[in-house]
Order: sequence, then C-alpha cells, then structure tokens
Amino acid sequence: MITGKQRAFLRRLANTITPILQIGKEGIGENLVRQIDDALEARELIKVTILDSAFLGTRQTCDSLAKLTNAEPVQSIGSRFVLYRESKDKKKIELPK
Repeated sequence: MITGKQRAFLRRLANTITPILQIGKEGIGENLVRQIDDALEARELIKVTILDSAFLGTRQTCDSLAKLTNAEPVQSIGSRFVLYRESKDKKKIELPK
C-alpha cells in the first residue's frame, strides 16, 4: 500500500510518460493482463489508454487490472490510467518515505 505522498510523487513521474498499452473492444483478457504484468516488471510505472470502442469505465478497469497484476492504481483521468508495482529484479523508482 502506498501513501498519499508516494502517490503524488508517482503522479508527477507519470505526467511525462506516454501510454504504452491500449485497451480496445476485446476488453480485459489473459493476454492483456500478461502484457501489463511484463510491462510493470520492466518499467514499474505504466500508463494505459482505453479506446472508445472498449466501452469500459476507466476507474473500474484500472482497479480490476491493479488487482489482477498486484499493482497499485496511481491515477485515473479521462480514458487513461496509471499503475505502479515495484519490480523484483529491475528496481528503478525510489519512493519517498
């Protein structure tokens, strides 16, 4: 569980990154969960876009994928959301205490 201060720090970092995954009409599937899991392990902080054709709510999708990948939801705005999970092998982000 991350604190409010840590969440604010991650939001600042996420402001400069571009979305690396898009969720389309297929919705949340096994392949998407695996891709997000791999991306979180490699980058720790990722931004995802939900396309209009997906017909999914941003907050619900963010929370579902966070639960499926053991990640922390950082931010959910419009059709984009940000997830964070500390990498086991490639730790890059040092969170404030």
